[in-house]
Amino acid sequence: MALLDVTDLRTHFFTREGTVRAVDGVSFSVEKGKTLGIVGESGCGKSVTALSIMGLIPKPPAKIVSGSVLYDGRDLTKLSERQLEDVRAREIAMIFQDPMTSLNPTLTIGTQITETIRRHYDVSQKQANKKAIELLEKVRIPRAAERLSDYPHRFSGGMRQRVMIAIALSCDPKLLIADEPTTALDVTVQASVLDLLDDLRHEYDMSMIIITHDMGVVAEAADEIIVMYAGQVVEQASTLDLFDGPEHPYTEALLGALPQLEGANVRDGRLTAIPGRPPDLIDPPAACRFGPRCPYAGSDDCTTHEPELREIRAGHWVRSAHPASERAGARRPEKVGS
Repeated sequence: MALLDVTDLRTHFFTREGTVRAVDGVSFSVEKGKTLGIVGESGCGKSVTALSIMGLIPKPPAKIVSGSVLYDGRDLTKLSERQLEDVRAREIAMIFQDPMTSLNPTLTIGTQITETIRRHYDVSQKQANKKAIELLEKVRIPRAAERLSDYPHRFSGGMRQRVMIAIALSCDPKLLIADEPTTALDVTVQASVLDLLDDLRHEYDMSMIIITHDMGVVAEAADEIIVMYAGQVVEQASTLDLFDGPEHPYTEALLGALPQLEGANVRDGRLTAIPGRPPDLIDPPAACRFGPRCPYAGSDDCTTHEPELREIRAGHWVRSAHPASERAGARRPEKVGS
């Protein structure tokens, strides 16, 4: 059963230069207890999609011009700001991209955790402090009671990220949105943060959305993946199916740019670079948005109209006139870890 159901979501930014179609007809659902991964280059609409769900887009210049965001049967796009404040943190929580800028440097960690708890629950400061210590212990911060009075600058990048996770979990949300939760962290810290999120998802029986540009992150963490490009979903499938048989040329390119190892040695061959740049979302191509960068472009199907998102096999959707399974002799990238 879907906890979150996003249908034909369109979020535009109205600027002096023109209308930026940042999210342009995005649809997906998140099942209860499952993790959805959203991947794509910077500027493809991943974070704006998450902020639209939370009702946190800047108004103006942004506006949800159409579509629905059904959470547990309620359309969040129809709620007032006061109603959305009751949903945030208690129902849906978000871990923002940069913990150093998301945390207030002038307030202690304890203050920033307890203010969220006291906003949603009728508890004393002492009870909120106790809950905050428990949360810091859950996210594996040593000497949690002592660290409650520390300021953000006294924490490492990985520890600040754990504090952000603690704040997000402070009201026991049913859905957690993690926006680039491993950005700027080294590989070992990334792995520990992802393991922590997965453990907490099971402990709290949450659903989760992980937003990232790193295919390796979603390979480890997600049950299902949607690939976004230029404000649209270009491919959607289960994680196993997508890595086993990517269909969209953009997904193939992302996987081709992913380093792979064989034992202790790097696999022979060069990483794939995607030529060109993403399109201007003020004036996107009338046909396939990936067409100018696609090695298979050139037919009338690519240049005359925009491909529709279609189900190419059970549970696997693609927006392309040239999916891999329909290209004669097309070579697919090797599986991660193969």
